[in-house]
This record gives sequence, structure tokens and C-alpha cells, in this order.
Amino acid sequence: MKLYTYFRSSAAYRVRIALNLKGLKYDAVPVHLLRGGGEQLQENYVKMNPSGLVPTFQDDYITLTQSMAILEYLEDEYPQVPLLPKDASGRARVRELAQIIGCDIHPVNNLRVLRYLVKDLGLSEEIKTQWYRHWLVGGLEVLEKHLARDPSAGPLCHGYLPTIADCFLVPQVFNAQRHGIDITVYPNIARINAACVELPAFVAAHPSNQPDAE
Repeated sequence: MKLYTYFRSSAAYRVRIALNLKGLKYDAVPVHLLRGGGEQLQENYVKMNPSGLVPTFQDDYITLTQSMAILEYLEDEYPQVPLLPKDASGRARVRELAQIIGCDIHPVNNLRVLRYLVKDLGLSEEIKTQWYRHWLVGGLEVLEKHLARDPSAGPLCHGYLPTIADCFLVPQVFNAQRHGIDITVYPNIARINAACVELPAFVAAHPSNQPDAE
């Protein structure tokens, strides 16, 4: 089992958390997104992952390149520690929370989007930061409302056990805090994040604990 990863990548961070929660051993292969124009864009890597993104996950005879697909694969192949509830409504809710982050927040704040804003469109670093904060804050506000209105939200995103939703939430909070966004204005997000980051699987997956951390 092999994971091509970058220590600060939100998508790779999600997968590291899930692998740790399930107690799965894997080889971490660092792919530096900034060095030399981006190692993820080098020919050998793009042959494996045509998107030129991280993570890339390999297990037996399968290669997967999208974090949600990887987490769903892990859930199906290694179900001993489930990251989705048993009931259909609970599973749908967990996926909904994860997709608010994975589909609504993260794509417009991805590194390649931010690079395009500056290098191709000629926007200033200040405008780029405004862009980043606008979509991140708006997405967090939506996520907070979903968590606040749903009675199934417990100490974590869904009840008392970590799910795929928590695997998505924690990396997004890490990015928000790294960019100076006050998470305390989102009490449910802040509470869930605080509970998650104390768990060993989340600690081990943290960017500062990766072999390529700078």
C-alpha cells in the first residue's frame, strides 16, 4: 500500500487520517508541490496520475487519484473500522458534509487555481488572498449551519465515532487557521475539530508529523 502525498495537501491529509483510523500501514512517498515547478507535474508522476495532483494511492492492482474515491475504497476493502454509519440516512449525511468541503470549498482554493489567478490573470497576492478567504469563509458558514441544525451531530461530525466527514473537516480547518481565519466563530466546527485533533490517528496524520514537513 503506497500513498503519494504532500504534507500540507488537504486531500492527502484526508487519506492519511483514514488510513490511520483503519490501522492500515502504508509507504508515504512525498511529492513536493512547489519544488522545481511542482514534482506533481513531472512526466513520471503524470503518467501515474494524469491530473497532476496529490494524493495518488496504490493498493494491489489499483491506482486511485481522488480522495473521496480512495476513502470509499478503503471503506469497502477494509471495513473492520467503519468510517461510514450503517444506516442509509447516516451514510448520506456524512457524505453530504464531506462534499460541502470537497466539492464546494476546496476546488476553488486549490493551489493550481490560486497560481492561475496570479500567474495567468495577473491578480495581486492581496486579491488572491481575498479570493481564498471569500470561498473558505462562505463554505465554513454553510458547514456550520448544517452541523448546527442536525441532531445527529455529536462530539464529532456524526455521533461519537470518526467518519469520512471528520477526515475532511480537520484538514480544512488546518488550512483556515494557517491563513488566519478565526475558527471560534463557528462553534460546532471548532468543537469537532478540537475533539478530533486529540485522537492519535489525527495526530499522526498532521502535516507537522510528516516526513516531508518543512
